[in-house]
Amino acid sequence: MKTKLSVLDLMMIGEDRQFLDTIEGAKMLAQAVEKFGYSRYWVAEHHDIPGIASSSTTLLMQYLAHATDTLRIGAGGIMLPNHPPLIVAEQFATLDTMFPNRIDLGVGRAPGAAGPAVRAIRGDASPRDFKNDIEEITDYLADNGRQMTRGIPEPHPLVPYILGSSPNSAELAAKLGLPYAFASHFAPRFLVQAIEIYREAFRPSEMLQEPYVIAGANIIAADTTEEAFYIASSHQKWVNQLHSGKTGLLPKPEHKYLSSITVSEKAVLEGVMACSAIGDKTQIKNWLEKFLELTKVDEIMIDARIYDPVARCKSYGIAAKAVQEL
Repeated sequence: MKTKLSVLDLMMIGEDRQFLDTIEGAKMLAQAVEKFGYSRYWVAEHHDIPGIASSSTTLLMQYLAHATDTLRIGAGGIMLPNHPPLIVAEQFATLDTMFPNRIDLGVGRAPGAAGPAVRAIRGDASPRDFKNDIEEITDYLADNGRQMTRGIPEPHPLVPYILGSSPNSAELAAKLGLPYAFASHFAPRFLVQAIEIYREAFRPSEMLQEPYVIAGANIIAADTTEEAFYIASSHQKWVNQLHSGKTGLLPKPEHKYLSSITVSEKAVLEGVMACSAIGDKTQIKNWLEKFLELTKVDEIMIDARIYDPVARCKSYGIAAKAVQEL
């Protein structure tokens, strides 16, 4: 595949299911997408959000890396306000030692949690300097002696990926010469603008010589359009519940869900999930062709919150075939 594909997993817990079911489903998906030719499996970090169980990101990464052979496993991403840079460097150096050349570190400036959870994690909610944290982490990983202490004492060639949803994050990634991942799967508004800023302002660094762009997309595929919209209803319903303040577990799918919701709820989905493709392989292929023509991204990071783990694996397989046929 010329354009790489990756998975973004928020580790959703479904209705009438347990966290263990989520972990086993992630293992199933990781093993499936490895066979489908995906490059990477990103695990998110969130705290105190009902239905999302990706709080212990590095432990989940270790589990998935053990369950696969060649698939890269990444944090998509580690939320730096929650973690001292030294601890992040030590954890990822350890993962890199256990799984050489298979670990990726994505970092974000948001906490991935509300105020009470932030205080529970850190003891306070004082702001941190995102740029300084990234530079500290890279120093520790390089073992270059620029910090007063050391991480794991040997160099680890991990390149941080900056995650963001605004032009500001694009500017920072360009200035530092780091790869950039835009969260267009839930915040698509500034996608094109941010990519343009990043590419125009990019400065080559020791870690990256050419710009590298990842864009998130919700891609939910099935053998038929009707089936695709049926399994997509879980993702859509969860998003609408989140925006109405009714967060919970990933709902079971519902037939003709879109015809049962209000105009305002449809507007929420159209805004939040503007970067979405739902349908059969031909429809997914047509959407991807237009998306790639618009963005020319190096990698598409697919988010597909599908209740049935078998249907989720199949959806990612159809997306892979669609890309292969482009």
